[in-house]
Amino acid sequence: MANSTQLKSGALLEQMKLHLSTDAGKEITKKIGLVYQINIAPKKIGFNEEIYVVDLKKGEVTKGPYEGGKPDATFSFTDEDFFKVATGKMNPQIAFMRGAMKVKGSLSAAQKFTPDIFPKPSKM
Repeated sequence: MANSTQLKSGALLEQMKLHLSTDAGKEITKKIGLVYQINIAPKKIGFNEEIYVVDLKKGEVTKGPYEGGKPDATFSFTDEDFFKVATGKMNPQIAFMRGAMKVKGSLSAAQKFTPDIFPKPSKM
């Protein structure tokens, strides 16, 4: 598993997996009920991406493409930009306008994917 945490985002998504099993995480799953695929590239969007699925219907985070049809929204980020958005250091709308985040699928579903769904950062 040490391999997947080379990306800062990989460690963050591992934390999210634990977060979704808590009561607070179960509330998020109930409230949102959507599936997101996140493609994270080490340096440049579209190259050497690691793919994660944040399933807020089942309350799971898995590595690899979504296999249950189409995700509600797919995001593409660089590792650095995903980390900034997830930790609240970059506004998702600004990331999108700057081209730091690409979105496919439902924009209304994408707008529900906010830093609030992530665990509050502990010491990382």
